[in-house]
Amino acid sequence: MPQDIRNRPILEHADIIALNFVRTDSPYLFRRHFRQGLRSHIMEILHLPDVNREQNGTMIDGVRCFPKASPRRMFRIFRTHLGTLEKALAETARVKMVERYLADGYMARSTECIVDYEGPDGRDLVLCGFQEYVPGEVLDPWTILDAAELLPTLYHAISQRKDALPPSEKQWIETVRQRGAEFVRRIKQMITEAGHIPDLAGSGNLIVNAQGDIRLVDINNISPVTFDASIRLDEKGYPVGDKSVEALCLIEEKLFGRPVDRDEPVYRHFLDPQRQIRVAEKERQFRTRIIPDNESTF
Repeated sequence: MPQDIRNRPILEHADIIALNFVRTDSPYLFRRHFRQGLRSHIMEILHLPDVNREQNGTMIDGVRCFPKASPRRMFRIFRTHLGTLEKALAETARVKMVERYLADGYMARSTECIVDYEGPDGRDLVLCGFQEYVPGEVLDPWTILDAAELLPTLYHAISQRKDALPPSEKQWIETVRQRGAEFVRRIKQMITEAGHIPDLAGSGNLIVNAQGDIRLVDINNISPVTFDASIRLDEKGYPVGDKSVEALCLIEEKLFGRPVDRDEPVYRHFLDPQRQIRVAEKERQFRTRIIPDNESTF
């Protein structure tokens, strides 16, 4: 019996065009993106002539080159079984909340769609998104690179990309720090005003580009955070809210090369040493469930 599209571990082009809400004569190829979210399937939307050049090559100055096809947009299929229109609208409301704080240049914009999916168990509502593609390099809060190494390393990686023409290293780093300061300010404002934070802890959720912008690309995992003793867990059992505040602190430290002020309200509450001990235990329990003792992490 066919498996529900949301429960499939991976998807291919044929799976997408077989969906009842996708046209079979689309001039695009859907290809699985190398970064996959826990909450969404992520597919690249590629123009077929670009894919043809990637596979068959093109002659440039007498040399056959194989330029990688760049996505026109990203297609996301939310894995959660929503069940009701109210739950679907609640998910889109969280995305709209993030847009209020990050829309003008600090996130990958997305058009959210609630579709009527014909699955193996009958009809159901599925949340999808057509999201802006953001080329660049991952800004990883957990990197082993220190503040002196991080931005020069990212600049070098971006300068090697064919789709990027960054300015001088000094100017680019200055821009990243300016944009980073505003990004951090907006996230803290979202925490204090809206009581929510996006997932900053996940791998690949933040991209820095050739223009020095820092963009949030995972816009589906938005967690409530409250200034009380409770440690909220997501549906997987991960303390994503607290870990995202910790990631925010690391981003701030590594962008500016100085310790953060841990007496400011957000850090004082969520980075309290006793609270962090409890968060670490919740994280250990999560990883024990995800990766049993007899399995490798690789």
